[in-house]
Amino acid sequence: MRATTMTNPLPVLRLLLVFAALILIGAPARAQNIVVMVNGDPITDFDIDQRSKLDQLTTQKTPSRQDVINELINDKIKIKEGKKYGVDPGVADIDQSYAGMAQRLRLTPEQLTKSLESKGLRPDTLKSRMKSEMVWTSLVRGRYKERLQVGERDVAAAVEAETGQKLQVEGTEYRMQPIVLIMPRGSSPAFLETRQKEAETYRSRIASCEEANSLFRSTPNATIREAVTKTSAELPDALRKVLDDTPIGHLTAPEVTKAGIEMVVLCSRKPTMIDTPKKREVREKMYTEKYEKTQKAYLDEIRKAAMIEYRNR
Repeated sequence: MRATTMTNPLPVLRLLLVFAALILIGAPARAQNIVVMVNGDPITDFDIDQRSKLDQLTTQKTPSRQDVINELINDKIKIKEGKKYGVDPGVADIDQSYAGMAQRLRLTPEQLTKSLESKGLRPDTLKSRMKSEMVWTSLVRGRYKERLQVGERDVAAAVEAETGQKLQVEGTEYRMQPIVLIMPRGSSPAFLETRQKEAETYRSRIASCEEANSLFRSTPNATIREAVTKTSAELPDALRKVLDDTPIGHLTAPEVTKAGIEMVVLCSRKPTMIDTPKKREVREKMYTEKYEKTQKAYLDEIRKAAMIEYRNR
């Protein structure tokens, strides 16, 4: 009987140790309470706390708890929708995006991680949000590409309504290469006349940009520059008329400048849409408005179909 009595305290001791361990880990355990289940995937108090800290860090505002919960619900719905269409960035993709963010902040990925941890944030919290954004952008742009297109005439009409200026929508794009027959300073009139005759001879021989490049890259005291592309909106009227009157592949009339005798070989001339900084600004604004409207409708649609179960409310 005594031997039995001596062995009884061991199970009791083990039980006490288990209770002690539960007491020690009690606080973290409470932080892992499940608040919402989204399509069988849990969102915990810890997730909410982490996203709240991240939102506060990035917006300098304290978000409401429900707003944060909605963000996390949306993230999980977006990720699931992405997998449905094969849009599922891997670890390497997320790490690359994380490194890109660090670079924009002039930090290394390790420094960014330490900075987040110093504020009580796990890097995975940021990476999780980055993943959902990558998936969602790819989905919306891929599935609704046609709907998101912004017409040039719509842009021009919007610019006119905003500024009162009627813009030229259609124009011409010119691709050309400047050519210079070099003349030293103080050249005599006789030498100038000789070079002008050379220029006219070249004009009669050249019939394409390829021929111009082949000839002038091997001709002494002559140079051909890299091709430039300009629209009719970027050129003065006089030069535009010259280019319109020049056959494609041929040289413009020689002109004496400080550099020497200059000509332009016209490589191509084709219709295009005229662009301006104001048009780009308005186009971007119109695209953003379309994107926001489209993505909101898409998210509302898939959120209605999702299984969202709140707990411990």
